Amino acid sequence: MRTQRLSKEQALQKLRHFCAYQERCHQEVKEKLYGFGLHKTETEEVLSLLIEDNYLDEERFAIQFAGGKFRMKHWGKRKIEAELKARQVSAYCIRKGLAQISEDDYGKTLAKLTSDKFKGLSGEDAFTARGKTTAYLLQKGYEPDLVAKAIDAHRA
Repeated sequence: MRTQRLSKEQALQKLRHFCAYQERCHQEVKEKLYGFGLHKTETEEVLSLLIEDNYLDEERFAIQFAGGKFRMKHWGKRKIEAELKARQVSAYCIRKGLAQISEDDYGKTLAKLTSDKFKGLSGEDAFTARGKTTAYLLQKGYEPDLVAKAIDAHRA
């Protein structure tokens, strides 16, 4: 079932609310506009109006996204970067977003995740626990060299 086509003004009004509710990336807004039945030229016009009115800011989105995923879900930088790339965020904005994560907090979070995972695997032999912990931390998006150091530090 196809929804009715919105005018450019109606779409702009809806998107202002959509973007005011939470930070959005350009791709997400474009998909929404195409879903409203707007054509490419109209979509580009609405996007530029949203950017001019400061409803849409890719750098601000990247910073909020990176900080939120790190704080709430304890994602590593590699996973955050991959997700931002999937959302077609520019490399410059990705770097800005990742730069907001303090190295101190990053290290502490990695150490805590390592410790918690080892505690959860207390019944396993050391080799298996190490392998499972490594796989878990890599899946969370942490860098392999940092994971190895965190595991070695935990076992010391």
